[in-house]
Amino acid sequence: MQRTNNILKYRSKKPAFAMMMAIAVIVILSSIMALGLYLSTKSSKKTADIYLYTQAVLEAHSAAEYSLLKIAQDGPCSHFNDLNFIQDGIYEINITNRFVYTDPLPTECTKKEIYATVITPEQNGSVLMDISVSVTDPTIVSEPIRYFRRSLQKL
Repeated sequence: MQRTNNILKYRSKKPAFAMMMAIAVIVILSSIMALGLYLSTKSSKKTADIYLYTQAVLEAHSAAEYSLLKIAQDGPCSHFNDLNFIQDGIYEINITNRFVYTDPLPTECTKKEIYATVITPEQNGSVLMDISVSVTDPTIVSEPIRYFRRSLQKL
């Protein structure tokens, strides 16, 4: 007597269930992959913006030192009070200097260049620097990056 095997003859009552499960798994995996791709592109843009902003902060500190150097070389209230230049073809730097002196002003200073007059000699000889660094090139950033720094330095 021969035994018959009914395993191969067994038919599922729900033959489309495996197809629906496969489609659901594909949809879930594709949405997870799309989310991963979206987050990776956002993080690379954010990394570039953070890098450029940090560079702008460092450029502002360097511009303050450069302005103090030019004041030391040319003297206060010299021919430059507004410096505008472009660094590395990316950063546009604008420096505005206003001076603080006692009431008898130095001979080379005009009223336009003086921010305030003071009475005590300890406060004499300071400069108020407004420094702005901006990145506006649309090929580098999608939105403009701007850093502003106001500094009061003793001469």
